[in-house]
Amino acid sequence: MQGEAPTRRVRVWDAPTRLFHWALVALLVAAYVTAEIDELEWHMRAGYGVLALLLFRVAWGFFGSETARFAHFVRGPRAVWHHLRGFFGPAPDVAVGHNPAGGWAVVALLLVLCVQVGTGLFADDDISEAGPFAQYVERPARRFLTGLHDQSFNVLVGLAALHVAAIGAYWLVRRQNLVWPMVTGLKRLPAVVAAPRLRRPVVAGVIFVVTALLAAWVASFGD
Repeated sequence: MQGEAPTRRVRVWDAPTRLFHWALVALLVAAYVTAEIDELEWHMRAGYGVLALLLFRVAWGFFGSETARFAHFVRGPRAVWHHLRGFFGPAPDVAVGHNPAGGWAVVALLLVLCVQVGTGLFADDDISEAGPFAQYVERPARRFLTGLHDQSFNVLVGLAALHVAAIGAYWLVRRQNLVWPMVTGLKRLPAVVAAPRLRRPVVAGVIFVVTALLAAWVASFGD
C-alpha cells in the first residue's frame, strides 16, 4: 500500500533460544502428565530435564544472543507503561525480541520455574519417590516444600495461560503473530530497525553441556 514504511524479515531469535522454548513446553507437559498418572520416576526425569534447560536459559540470559539477554528485554516501568498504552494504537511493531511487557512475563515464568524445580529437589511423596535433596532436610521441611512444589505448579499453569491469552490478544488486536517467529526465528520489522547480534550455536552447545552435567550431578544425589 502506498505510504506504508518498507519492511524486511529480520532474524530475531537464534536456534538455541527457540529450542529451549519448545523443549521446555514439551518437558513441562511431560512432567504434568507423568505426575497425574503417578509415574513419578519419569516425572523426576522430566524435572531434571527442566533443571538443565533452566540453568541453560539463565546462563544464556547473560552470555547469549542480544535478544536472549536479560539486559536487552528487562525494561523499567516507564517502558512497560508506554508499550501497554500504545497497545490499541496504530504504531508499527518495532520490538526486536521480547517487548517490555513480554520481557517481564519471561522473568516471572523463570522465577516460578526456579521455585518449581528447586522445591522439587526436596519433595517427598512419603511412598516411593523423593527428590535428591529430600534426605538432607527434616520431615516438616520436606512436607512444606512438597506442598510448595504442588502449589507453584498451579501458579506456573496460570502464568502459561496468561501467556497464551496475551499471544491471542496480540494477534486479534495488533495482528502480530508472536508464535511463528519463535518457530522460524524470523520477524517482519520496519526496514530501519537494525538486526540483533546473534551468538554462534556452538557457544550455546558448550553452555548446555555444562548445565546438563550440573543437572546430572544434582540427580546423582538421589541414587
